[in-house]
Amino acid sequence: MFAKAHLQTALLLVQAYKGEMPFVHYAKQYFSSHKKHGSRDRRQILQLCYAYFRMGQALPEWPAEKRILTGLFFCSTEPNALLQALEPVWNEQASMPLEMKCELAGCKITDLTIFPFPGQMSDEPDQLAFAVSHLVQPDLFIRIRPGFEEYVIKKLDKLGISYSIPEPGSVRLPNGFSVEEHFTLNQQVVIQDLSSQRVGRIMRAAHDYYQMAEEFRIWDCCAASGGKAIMAKDMFPSALLTVSDIRSSILENLRRRFKEARIFEFESLVVDLSVATPLIPRQDLIIADVPCSGSGTWSRNPENLATFDKAEITRYAELQRKIIGNAMRKLQPGGLLLYITCSVYRDENEENVNHFLSNYPLELVSQQFISGYSEKADNMFAAIMKHI
Repeated sequence: MFAKAHLQTALLLVQAYKGEMPFVHYAKQYFSSHKKHGSRDRRQILQLCYAYFRMGQALPEWPAEKRILTGLFFCSTEPNALLQALEPVWNEQASMPLEMKCELAGCKITDLTIFPFPGQMSDEPDQLAFAVSHLVQPDLFIRIRPGFEEYVIKKLDKLGISYSIPEPGSVRLPNGFSVEEHFTLNQQVVIQDLSSQRVGRIMRAAHDYYQMAEEFRIWDCCAASGGKAIMAKDMFPSALLTVSDIRSSILENLRRRFKEARIFEFESLVVDLSVATPLIPRQDLIIADVPCSGSGTWSRNPENLATFDKAEITRYAELQRKIIGNAMRKLQPGGLLLYITCSVYRDENEENVNHFLSNYPLELVSQQFISGYSEKADNMFAAIMKHI
């Protein structure tokens, strides 16, 4: 009875939602004005809403209610109370492979064209595997900071937590694990997706320059929460660090995070790089983790699969070009530009790199689509270019 009422509420929410804000905030507003829903009610309603969103662009001809139930079935890896209440026959088969689930639901796995505008994607991802990866919530990852490797692993072993080490210094943890309850966040470990950590492999191209330079300057020009800057300081500890962002509130949060990370010597400034270049010295390494569609991370916020506007790809690509154009003015001859997106769209990735190489004195050192979809991680793109 309650499950069917929750299904009707979920239908109301997903059909009214137009992507005007993250769905978690939209739902919070709804629940704030509808106090009758208890915590269990809210949890089940949200589970149904996200099941709908994870279906993305697939099977648009099906009624919304059927898409919610199918999404719940496809996203369930084991029997559960909600699926039992709504589709008990499907619940008995919740652990079967996706292809068999499709047959039971009345579709083919090739019908799961979940991801929007696949023709705009970079070439590397397997489109079907990438699409169906959005039926799964990515894992939680931490990066262990230098000097704490042994301590962190021993602590996890003592806690009896199920974890794995996909590569040195990186730990995969179950979603819901409270990192801050067991570790000193940002000092001992940093919460950072696996693909974001793998950007460090490309960043290491600057190591020879760092060793030779008397003063090695790094500018994280779109610093946001500062995860890449902390990684850069761990890699190049004596570097002179500058961080900037368009939002003063973000920089205030970053300063608090740096304090936790024991990073005390750095410069910070508010600048809109789409229109201006700051008055700072020329830099040896510019990290440009630019604003983007975020399309490589939509497994974490799947409402974008249903609401994203194709025009945003062009808007972001043009913004990224403006940012790099202004940032380039502060790149030292011989210095390196590390361009990063968490997008899978070609215009934001390879096409923009081609634009930079054609319009600025840059040569490509390397570029990589950092695939995380087969590892329950985000997807990113990174390219490092040298000022010639």
